[in-house]
Amino acid sequence: MQASRILLMGILNLTPDSFSDGGDYFKNVNKAVKRVEQMLTEGADSIDIGGESTRPGSAGITSEEELERIIPVIKTIRKKLGNGFPISVDTYKAPVADAALKSGATQVNSLGGFTFDPQLAQVIKQHDCSVVVYHIKGQPRTMQTGKIVYKDVIGDISKFFQNQIKLGMKAGLKKNQFIIDPGIGFGKTVEQNLEIIKRLHEFKKLDLPILIGVSRKSHLGNLLQQKLNLSEVPTAGKRLEASLAETAVAIQNGASIIRTHDVLETKRFITVLESLL
Repeated sequence: MQASRILLMGILNLTPDSFSDGGDYFKNVNKAVKRVEQMLTEGADSIDIGGESTRPGSAGITSEEELERIIPVIKTIRKKLGNGFPISVDTYKAPVADAALKSGATQVNSLGGFTFDPQLAQVIKQHDCSVVVYHIKGQPRTMQTGKIVYKDVIGDISKFFQNQIKLGMKAGLKKNQFIIDPGIGFGKTVEQNLEIIKRLHEFKKLDLPILIGVSRKSHLGNLLQQKLNLSEVPTAGKRLEASLAETAVAIQNGASIIRTHDVLETKRFITVLESLL
């Protein structure tokens, strides 16, 4: 069987309040490790572990709280499942990233890149690892409130990526350490999210891997309610088909890494999609 050229990143949220699976693996190391094992069996190429919810309206937590949630899990995963797969830590805090990388993580997935903690660039350099820079307009607590305006959503996000890459390279990073993610749902309207997916190919000029995370996101529920005249917004667990539809177009437009809660279904979907492209 030919290896998939699209990589799958399985999501593990160790939070009590994430929008989709908050509380499922919170303070339960054994359950979290079993979930990782399941995702790897289902076809995940890497695992993305987060200890702080960044859903719209979420409140921040301290580095100490974040470390308390993620470090025991990362260490146990490496002890029980080995080092044969990448672990990404979803954090924008330099101390958290440093401790996670020392404990067995191999990549940092950073909301806002180096915006919220410029010291993160030095941590990336010290560990010589890759970093996912994902875009956000504003702060998680308020990013979906008020009027969300871009001069040009693709142009504005491209400038953000260019600035973050410059900051990183100034700190000693190499361009090949960067992965870019336009941050679907992070300070964007439904229409802006759709436009990003449709125009994703325009980011290819940056000559970097493109990661997309649309899995179960709220804009899909809002879109379904609007288009199908539903009485209520479909819950996160009922957005799989919508997630896969956006995933298909994202792949056609240049995405090479897909971040997902639903590894088995997404793996099967992509396997057939690649056979048709």
